[in-house]
Amino acid sequence: MPGLYASTVTPNERRKNLREALTSNKIARLPGAFSPLVARMIQDAGFEGVYVSGAVVAADLALPDIGLTTLTEVALRSRQIARATDLPVLVDADTGFGEPMSAARTVSEFEDAGIAGCHFEDQVNPKRCGHLDGKEVVPTDLMVRRIKAAVNERRDENFVICARTDAAGVEGIDAAIERAKAYADAGADLIFTEALHKPEDFEKFRAATDVPLLANMTEFGKTELLSAQTLEDIGYNAVIYPVTTLRIAMGQVEDALGDIAETGTQTSWLDRMQHRSRLYEFLRYAEYNAFDQKVFTYSRENYES
Repeated sequence: MPGLYASTVTPNERRKNLREALTSNKIARLPGAFSPLVARMIQDAGFEGVYVSGAVVAADLALPDIGLTTLTEVALRSRQIARATDLPVLVDADTGFGEPMSAARTVSEFEDAGIAGCHFEDQVNPKRCGHLDGKEVVPTDLMVRRIKAAVNERRDENFVICARTDAAGVEGIDAAIERAKAYADAGADLIFTEALHKPEDFEKFRAATDVPLLANMTEFGKTELLSAQTLEDIGYNAVIYPVTTLRIAMGQVEDALGDIAETGTQTSWLDRMQHRSRLYEFLRYAEYNAFDQKVFTYSRENYES
């Protein structure tokens, strides 16, 4: 577990851990965290990393995922999440919050926030959710400039820069593969293959490239949901579940609020809640109390003397 106020695993070590995970024979699983507490629970459950989704940050602000959030908002939430876990944190940087110069600043801000890596996408700015129709992609050379700007600004060589291509749903999978190769040549460490439809698409992408690949297993989108083992067998190196924890939580909250509004009590939900004692375990109340009793020496008698 991390220290009481921050992780004892340095950002550099976490970046190395992510890179090692991407080159191992096991797929790295990164569930999305919509809060620091969820990130801590992801670590407790035994996953290899934490993902911060731009769609989730937007949704938590009651905004749609259409490029409305700012670098400041995303960096702040990412810093808070990275503080609460020892795991490497990969962050959705949308299109870089602007043009190539903005992508470079994004890397600088994320490095300062203790993030292990981020991904930039080749959509036009402002972007749309990757599993909606009506997406547009920028010319390959513009995305290459985004990547090169980000790579050139990187101070820690272990910070992972991932390039996401949305071209499969716009120009076709063959064009997306050619883009992925160009992005890897520009310095991207990892390629995010967005909105592929079926296992054969993932297999085709893997066969055509030799760079580490990331799959997105988001619900209710265009992609058939595949298990981590299936993706590992295909040869993918990482998988994210970007909105899963938020959807589970919000589904339960919506149902519970409706029930409380109708019945006037939450009693029927008690066995579906996380118990206070379990929450306190994740919040490490006992450790904070022990720390407080060790260092807090105030007494009225000492103060008045």
